[in-house]
Amino acid sequence: MINLQPVIHRGKTNAEGFRFAIVASRWNDFLTSKLIDGAVDALSSAGAVEADVEIFMVPGAFELPLAALKAAQTGKFDAVIAIGVVVRGETPHFDYVAGEAAKGVSSVSLETGVPVMFGVVTTDTVEQAINRSGLKAGNKGFEAAMAAVEVANLYREMTATENKGKGKAFPHVV
Repeated sequence: MINLQPVIHRGKTNAEGFRFAIVASRWNDFLTSKLIDGAVDALSSAGAVEADVEIFMVPGAFELPLAALKAAQTGKFDAVIAIGVVVRGETPHFDYVAGEAAKGVSSVSLETGVPVMFGVVTTDTVEQAINRSGLKAGNKGFEAAMAAVEVANLYREMTATENKGKGKAFPHVV
């Protein structure tokens, strides 16, 4: 039996030298503003400076994917953080908005290669949204920003490793 010891790569939590876009929904502003504050606090505590963070506001969560795409396509940002709050109501509107926001944000990452973190709180009640927006407990904006820092670092490492070893492992691949 072979004792396999794989190399594990993890991104660092140092934001120095990286640029971040925060794309945030104005809908449910009393909560999204707390998520934005949490994201900015996370980036600042990880070493980002004010000039490295830009915030783009959109009307609602449904508009987040296109704004995230526009930010990612500029080439100015190492990661994009999508922030919003969608609370279930009495109609199926929640399902469409939450689902399309999630699907759209995911597709932006895949299309552009720029990591886009999903910091959209989707809950059944306002109380659950309050709990996830930093008013009572954790802050999903903070968590999404820290994930953005980690993933940006990891992707930079992966790109450097990929470029460094190009053609060595598989010389037949061009």
